[in-house]
Amino acid sequence: MSRINAKPSESSTILYNKVQSQFDLPETGWHLCKDRKCSDRLTKSKSKSIQDLNLSHGDILFLYMSKSKGSANSLPSTSSYNGTPTSSRPSSNTGMSSNVAGAPNMSVKEDDVDILLEKVDGKIQRKRNEAMCRHGAGGKCVHCVPLEPFDDTYLKSCDPPIKFLSFHSYIRKLRSGVDKGKFVNLENLSCKIKDCKDHAPWPAGICTKCQPNAVTLNRQVYRHVDYVTFENGNIMDKFLNYWRNSGHQRMGFLIGHYEQHPDIPLGIRAVVSAIYEPPQTCTKNSIELHEDPNEQLVDELAAELGLRRVGWIFTDLVALDLTKGTVKHTRGNLDSFFLSAEECITAADFQDKYPNPCRWSSDGVYGSKFVTVVVTGDKDNQIHFEGYMVSDQCMGLVKDNCLIPTYDASELGYVKESSNEQYVPDVFYKIKDKYGNEVTQLARPLPVEYLLTDMSVGFPKEQIYTFAALNSNKSPFPSCNRSQIGEIQSLETLASYRHQFEDDEILQCLADFNVLLYLCTCDVLPMREHMSLLLQSIKSQDSSQALQWAKSEQWSTMSHLLQASAPHPTTMGAVGRSTSFVGANASPLPPIGSTWQCNHCTFINTNPTTCDMCMLPK
Repeated sequence: MSRINAKPSESSTILYNKVQSQFDLPETGWHLCKDRKCSDRLTKSKSKSIQDLNLSHGDILFLYMSKSKGSANSLPSTSSYNGTPTSSRPSSNTGMSSNVAGAPNMSVKEDDVDILLEKVDGKIQRKRNEAMCRHGAGGKCVHCVPLEPFDDTYLKSCDPPIKFLSFHSYIRKLRSGVDKGKFVNLENLSCKIKDCKDHAPWPAGICTKCQPNAVTLNRQVYRHVDYVTFENGNIMDKFLNYWRNSGHQRMGFLIGHYEQHPDIPLGIRAVVSAIYEPPQTCTKNSIELHEDPNEQLVDELAAELGLRRVGWIFTDLVALDLTKGTVKHTRGNLDSFFLSAEECITAADFQDKYPNPCRWSSDGVYGSKFVTVVVTGDKDNQIHFEGYMVSDQCMGLVKDNCLIPTYDASELGYVKESSNEQYVPDVFYKIKDKYGNEVTQLARPLPVEYLLTDMSVGFPKEQIYTFAALNSNKSPFPSCNRSQIGEIQSLETLASYRHQFEDDEILQCLADFNVLLYLCTCDVLPMREHMSLLLQSIKSQDSSQALQWAKSEQWSTMSHLLQASAPHPTTMGAVGRSTSFVGANASPLPPIGSTWQCNHCTFINTNPTTCDMCMLPK
């Protein structure tokens, strides 16, 4: 949609030139009309002015593309004279296409789950009502006809009730009217001043053409993800061990994929296969994230496994009784909050970073599927998991740096006021006063639960393992960035971990996200360029393919390094001094622990501080 500014005295040729420049059109192959049927076509003439064409302020014009050989049928788009139009953009198929309101942008590559749900009928099937139906087995009536996926009565009758529409149900609802979604256009919220050459930039000047509109916040009726499930309990148990061992909070990124949710009409479920813990400094009541040098590598590694970042998780746990394993109930009660303003802003920042591709948006993206999971205590003082997402409007406010947390109230956010550096439009929200009347309030401050949608978090009855499951008698490989509690990733720890598996169990040994990431970043022998076959075998869970990869030269070299880095039998307690044999003329044995093996070059040293071969510290 776009506005065409023209003076009544200007010729129709100038109007055509402005439309051509606005929509990046060719010289020929299109024309303007006053109506949708194109019965009243505007002629392009230097002698006829806009006033002669009987055009006035606010009139809507329709842009038609001429049909050509090998091209698709022309689609009308609207263009308004000093009004609000729709725009046209080039297409990879025909060279030109009309990005019309209600017409999806087919050049946008959506997620696989969105493409699947677009093809699904989505209607809610109902069985024949023996008491009310009077027709045969093949007939349908109002008592058994399938319902639309957005049927409010059905959603409220579910146990538990479904509070939010799925995103695809919401799209179907927009397209279900008499116009069949002809004017559907999802627009992202923008609070920035538009480019304008009619005056000096802000703060020296502003006009109605460049000034962003005031924002009225609405409670979002849909959500992009309807459920979060962890494949197995080991994923969460390993993540919570950090809090159990240190008492400090912890944050991690959820690695998994999206799939159709069978219990919610056209719903989407996030399935978590692993948790990646980025560099961070943790205390009992705070988490500070640091810049991650492996951010791109993590995304590439997950993509080769058919996975991606689907959300983030953090703990907010305070022990209540160590003997019973209970925790305090600190969230979701009358005296507390669901998410603090700072957490909402962080969630919005992550959602802006991982947007949702959408054909129904003129920007090509709309909202996000990036979920937030909080590990906290419930009303029974047991560890509980809660899932949230912030609204699309909240994403827009955070993206344009308009929303900040308050200093003394965690449950309240605050919309910034305009300054010389930034113009901030007025933001309002609606609440009910003590008399039950709906009143509009300025969002200074703003209750952040107004910006939230929630979802359930759970575990499947039958546990799934994208990565290999370890037996109880085997110790897992340490997670990333846990040096604060003494869990360090090194060749020695990898050698000890590898020693637990037989030679033919290479798939079970290496099918761990933390192991794979360490192999990619190992300083001694980085293996990132030689892991494609291994990643493919883990993705398809093919043991024979993993054994074939294990015969490669790179893994053979790594195996030798692991054997050399394995703990010495004396340090492991396998052989004691009492069992050693010393002959009559033999030299005395050196003291236990007087030699050590360098982690970098595997040289056996007697120098207690530095390696005699590579000169690196012990």
